[in-house]
Amino acid sequence: MSSKVAVVTGSNKGIGLSIVKILCQKYDGVVYLTSRDETRGMEAVAELEKLDLHPKFHQLDTESRESIEAFRDHIKETYGGIDILINNAAIAYKGASTAPFHEQAENTLRVNFFGTYNVCQELFPLLRKHARVVHISSYAGHLSRINGQEPEASNLRKKLSSPNLTEKELSNLVNTFVDLTAADKHAESGWPNSAYVVSKVTVTALARIQQRHFDDKHPEEDIVVNAVHPGSVKTEMSSQSGDKNVDEGAQAPVWAALLPPNIEEPRGGYVWHDNSIVDWVNGPLPSNL
Repeated sequence: MSSKVAVVTGSNKGIGLSIVKILCQKYDGVVYLTSRDETRGMEAVAELEKLDLHPKFHQLDTESRESIEAFRDHIKETYGGIDILINNAAIAYKGASTAPFHEQAENTLRVNFFGTYNVCQELFPLLRKHARVVHISSYAGHLSRINGQEPEASNLRKKLSSPNLTEKELSNLVNTFVDLTAADKHAESGWPNSAYVVSKVTVTALARIQQRHFDDKHPEEDIVVNAVHPGSVKTEMSSQSGDKNVDEGAQAPVWAALLPPNIEEPRGGYVWHDNSIVDWVNGPLPSNL
């Protein structure tokens, strides 16, 4: 029950798999590789075992509350708690996709935002003292990317960056965006014409809200939540475009996952791929995307 435990969602390939690999090399604890598809997950574990690395595997579909609860119960019964949680599971439509925008919005936000949110709801009660949580964000996750019609976009940015924004209010904003896409009124309401951007901006906003909660309600626990942009990484999701390989893309998320006890910052931060902390509200975005 005393073993330290790290969990990485959506980690059978890409950046997630590299995060698991590096944690297996650096972290003194049990590392869980999780995947929606059990066969692909076990194949990924076998790939790492060839490198003499030995992650644990458990099926985890972040779109299924039942699957999340089953994983929660397994961890609680086996280890009693979690020390590192990296929310990596996500999807992105290709730029050439012909899927209706409302469909893209509905699916992208369901997986990228609500999947992450639901995992947190179920697993946060298991976080132990000094736990570290990392939400994988993107350069697309900066607040400035909320750039639909003004002044509506400015009002949205103010809402999303408000120090009083709650998880419920954020969830309502996400649902409103999805509803607006059905009538093609999202841009005139201030939202960008990218479901992926909205998903990553709101996941980053979620990290800020969650950090405020832990600091206000449980400061003695030293639980830290950050959102991390891993860089422009060559993955299946990015159609192999980018200037970093997956191991390079895993570096900043692992750095944030291994932050030492009682660190002053980043806490609720927006962390760039070089481990620098970017002002999420005012910018500017670094040039090295």
